[in-house]
Amino acid sequence: MTADDSFGRLDDDDFPAYTMGRAAEMLGTTQGFLRAIGDARLITPLRSDGGHRRYSRYQLRIAARARELVDQGTPIEAACRIVILEDQLEEAQRINAEQRRPVERVSPMTAA
Repeated sequence: MTADDSFGRLDDDDFPAYTMGRAAEMLGTTQGFLRAIGDARLITPLRSDGGHRRYSRYQLRIAARARELVDQGTPIEAACRIVILEDQLEEAQRINAEQRRPVERVSPMTAA
């Protein structure tokens, strides 16, 4: 891998660039919290060659949302489920919007 390849990954939201310690620090939480949301299968960190957990920016955003809910008093398992459902709803809405676009372009009113 060249230096140019490495710098290109800096913009990749899915590149596992953050260690568990750094991720916890950035989120203002504990490493135990990250383990717990991993156990709840909210996020699955990549493992380094040495077996250490590595997190992407995308995963940190998900973890931050779960932390918001936990900070508001939601149990961690419920917070993880809520985040998963929110993500599924967002994806369904995106797909629905994509499916509507072709139909809106060829409406019966414009075909006549």
